[in-house]
Amino acid sequence: MDRELQEIFNLAVRNGVNLFDTADSYGTGRLNGQSERLLGKFIREFPGSKAERDSIVIATKFAAYPWRLTSGQFVKACKSSLERLEIEQIGIGQLHWSTANYAPLQELALWDGLVAMYEKGLVRAVGVSNYGANQLVKIYGYLKSRGVPLCSAQVQFSLLSMGKDQLELKAVCDSLGIRLISYSPLGLGMLSGKYTASKLPPGPRALLFRQILPGLDPLLSSLRRVADRRRKTVSQVAINWCICKGTAEENLGALGWRLTPDEILELESAADDSPRQMIQNIFQTR
Repeated sequence: MDRELQEIFNLAVRNGVNLFDTADSYGTGRLNGQSERLLGKFIREFPGSKAERDSIVIATKFAAYPWRLTSGQFVKACKSSLERLEIEQIGIGQLHWSTANYAPLQELALWDGLVAMYEKGLVRAVGVSNYGANQLVKIYGYLKSRGVPLCSAQVQFSLLSMGKDQLELKAVCDSLGIRLISYSPLGLGMLSGKYTASKLPPGPRALLFRQILPGLDPLLSSLRRVADRRRKTVSQVAINWCICKGTAEENLGALGWRLTPDEILELESAADDSPRQMIQNIFQTR
């Protein structure tokens, strides 16, 4: 499996993909931190040139665990990630989520942790994940007062996640010069064209898919029409919509072309007709 993943990584880098997102919480038990270890290994064993390796940007997220209560603990977490990755500096150090919804007193420690990582040169830039528009404006202002620019905001964003809150967040990012990085651009696979109400994925996704997929026929039909015209896959069209909206999560087949304004309008109109949208991450703040 690791060899197959290495080959996919190599293919991605050779085709211009250089941003790889991970987290210190990706992997539990004996696999704790395994995602970071594998990415570091893939970089070291990439058969290309040093310039290609140097162009790779690792964006990792630091979990807001309840025992991380000081900036020093976040610096320690960052150093642990660097050791697992075996690199000297992380491209973007991100807060995995805000504690504003359930432990507001911890929030300042998170922000100070980002400042400390940046000031010590452990990260080249800082970002956040699962922050809503209001909380994003607050952390942007705080970091600016400390002389630290906020580089990115990662959030669930797709044709199934373009409600009022997400569009407001996108507007705030645009106004402040923050890059929006979308995750789940395929709605956990519902926008891939692989599944139907009678053909569901295994595991817990099936319950969510069963609730949403029956109402997606207009959107999936629009995706297929655009895909047929462009000779692309449904997944590539759905990801390209995210790219056209200015997000940074990309896929090889979605690169090098752009949907037309009419195609974007067609897809968004079909998405608006869907009776149910994706459930937002419970950690996303207002």
